[in-house]
Amino acid sequence: MTSGGQTSGRETSGSGDITRTLDLLWGTGRRPSRGPKPGLTLERIVEAAVELADREGIGALSMRRIAAELGTGTMSLYRYVPGKAELLDLMLDRVQRTSEDPGDFGDGHWRSTLEVLGRAALALYRRHPWLLEVNQSRPILGPSALDGMEKVMSRIKPMGLSDPELLSVIVMIEGYVVGAARTQLYQQEVEHTSGLTDAEFWEAQRPALEKAMASGRYPVMAGLAEDTFSSDFDHFEFGLQRILDGLELFVTARTAETAPASAPSSIPASIPASAPSSAPAAGPDRSAGPDRSAPPDRSAPPDRSAPPDRSAPPEQPS
Repeated sequence: MTSGGQTSGRETSGSGDITRTLDLLWGTGRRPSRGPKPGLTLERIVEAAVELADREGIGALSMRRIAAELGTGTMSLYRYVPGKAELLDLMLDRVQRTSEDPGDFGDGHWRSTLEVLGRAALALYRRHPWLLEVNQSRPILGPSALDGMEKVMSRIKPMGLSDPELLSVIVMIEGYVVGAARTQLYQQEVEHTSGLTDAEFWEAQRPALEKAMASGRYPVMAGLAEDTFSSDFDHFEFGLQRILDGLELFVTARTAETAPASAPSSIPASIPASAPSSAPAAGPDRSAGPDRSAPPDRSAPPDRSAPPDRSAPPEQPS
């Protein structure tokens, strides 16, 4: 563990003055007087910090560099924000601002909302790759973060799960997205650092791989379709949909468990209500009284070969 809000070289949210950070996020603290440079504001400082991190990575972030970006002295920034740790939390909340258009959260069904959440989170990491370098296990919850949680939670409430389970659904989607985003980021980084494109990298391995496949040692791998490793296949979307399929099954099962026991079972949509059932009847239905539409069957005498069943008391007349 090192000082300055870093662990193993990684930035950590919530490592500054928590009270001061919350004051800045929610606008409850003392507002500074205008700085030496006209137009300098907390919002502009945060925007400049985000732009710098987007361009050069989180490692380039420092109060001195941000001041240089804004064309002002470093000490001017401290009139607005205590330091880099608090600034980082303001940056994290800034990039999480959500759309005000309700239609941007799907068509109203919880599955649609989670689809939007997954795709939007992946796009967020693509716009701001430095987010993957920040330990956000202890986030400072500002207005943007809470706005986003409120909008998502309100739309997935109809899943019928407990509140901890609803939170776990969001954690599940976020975890999946982070893994996918990190893989994509690594692919971009290695192409830049190695100087080889993906096509060139795999082409260099072709002779060795063809020899291995011809050896007969890997029959399953050798029999894979030619497009198995094609970049045209959207692995992210495939995985996201399978996660949502699993959640759909879970929600259906939970709904069945919590349904009232007295609720009548619904008739399958594929069988008309007037169609006769092909299954044998379980026994006579006495709830509607005797059926007098047909004469009794007297073609066979009663079977008296077996003794009467005395395991149950005789039915008393009503």
